[in-house]
This record gives sequence, C-alpha cells and structure tokens, in this order.
Amino acid sequence: MQDFTPVPRSVRIKTKGQLIIPEDISEALKLDERSSVTIFRVGEVLLMTPKRLQRASLAKEVEREMKRKGMTLDL
Repeated sequence: MQDFTPVPRSVRIKTKGQLIIPEDISEALKLDERSSVTIFRVGEVLLMTPKRLQRASLAKEVEREMKRKGMTLDL
C-alpha cells in the first residue's frame, strides 16, 4: 500500500456540499459511511484527515510554519 496518492484527484462538490472520496483512497484508509474526518483550511488549501485533531489551531500553525520556511502547496 502506498502512503500517498501520486496524482492529485479532482472530486465534485454535490448539491448539499457533499463530496465522494475516491474508492481507492477510502479503501486504503479504511473509511466507510460511519467514518468521520476532520477538515481544515490552510490558505487556499483544504486538508482532510481521518484522525481527530487535538488542537483547533493546527491549520494556523501549519500555515505560519509554511510561510516562515517559504513553502507553498502550489503544484
């Protein structure tokens, strides 16, 4: 099993703001209809994780550290 998806994937936002996680990714992460994910914004990027995050300010910390190191998420 790979620890990453080598090619970015596009998913469409449905009418109620729902999106479908591609099957290969949901299977690799063992996600099903009972699973819950955490989503947060870092600049113009949305990050999603099946893990429950312990710190609500994590997105701001990531964004600040990326700016400090001159990093971006541009492809």
